Amino acid sequence: MISKNTDFGLLLLRISVGGLMLFHGVSKILHGISFLLENMGPVGYAVYIGEVLAPLAILLGWRTRIAAVVFAVNCIVAIAVAHAQDLFSISEHGGYANELLMLYLLGAVALFFTGAGKYSISHTNKWD
Repeated sequence: MISKNTDFGLLLLRISVGGLMLFHGVSKILHGISFLLENMGPVGYAVYIGEVLAPLAILLGWRTRIAAVVFAVNCIVAIAVAHAQDLFSISEHGGYANELLMLYLLGAVALFFTGAGKYSISHTNKWD
């Protein structure tokens, strides 16, 4: 009989959600965010929180629930600001046009409800 390993599953979810979004954040660090600053003004700098700091916290498993909320809000803002025209669109391959952002968003929401699991640097606080 196969036993459940929920904590390992949560680790994989954290690596997927946090690790993959971190690439977007690092890209913004390397190439700048002038396009965001033009559209959003100084609020555009918040992208570094949502795409660098929150994913790092999720990866490490430190205050995962808080980081997941910040991450989810970042995804919602990204959809509203950069992908609103595709809100009800199907891609040329037959999938939802915003499916990647929705996967990130829903993964963050799942982490908010579950927490980080025991394979994290902190799992005793209510926000972990």
